[in-house]
Amino acid sequence: QVQLEESGGGLVQPGGSLRLSCAASGRTLSSLIMGWYRQAPGKQRELVAGIINVGSIYYADSVKGRFTISRDNARNTVYLQMNSLKPEDTAVYYCNAAWGPDVYWGQGTQVTVSS
Repeated sequence: QVQLEESGGGLVQPGGSLRLSCAASGRTLSSLIMGWYRQAPGKQRELVAGIINVGSIYYADSVKGRFTISRDNARNTVYLQMNSLKPEDTAVYYCNAAWGPDVYWGQGTQVTVSS
């Protein structure tokens, strides 16, 4: 069993930055495929960024060049640095971990981009 706890969400003005953190417990982070998803009101949950290792990273087209996913295996934590935030980035952001056929979710953290 893997437990995930997100933090770092909040209210930010357009053009601002936030860093989300996801602390994993129950299994070594290095063995997990990690990802960040988001879900805006009335929309489906979508994959924002995913990381297997430093050489295997995915970004949705809508966040390329603005968001950076990284992992610190020593701290069992994955991060999502979000820069140049736009109102359309407003959503609940969820941390996701996969190990074989098992998938785990965090409780989500709200990100609101508004002036």
